Amino acid sequence: MRGEVIRGPSGEKIGHYTSVNAVKVGEDMATGTWIRWLIGKDDAPTFSMRLFEVEVDGHIKAHRHPWEHEIFILKGKGRIRINNRLYDVGEGYYIYIPPNVEHEYWNIGDSKLVFLCMIPNKPTT
Repeated sequence: MRGEVIRGPSGEKIGHYTSVNAVKVGEDMATGTWIRWLIGKDDAPTFSMRLFEVEVDGHIKAHRHPWEHEIFILKGKGRIRINNRLYDVGEGYYIYIPPNVEHEYWNIGDSKLVFLCMIPNKPTT
């Protein structure tokens, strides 16, 4: 099954993350950062699931938007700024970022920082 994506008759989608192409996040938003849209708007009505890989010394620049984030750290060590507070996180940590709150991320470890990030498909205002 690895490498193939299965779409079932009830709308389910099953696949291995490597079956989804990693796309480099634009330099205007990040450095050394890649994203895989594992589950998107075409797959699920409510939430999208993305896998981020941030290279050593990579950075996702400060930004905000009108939707929440739910994040789970799979590998590596990171630092996240939410408003004016810094948090050091690693494997097994979870993070909630409310809507309209400025945030940014850094890889502070010696290997890739890998995390899942879920966002709603229909942002609230």
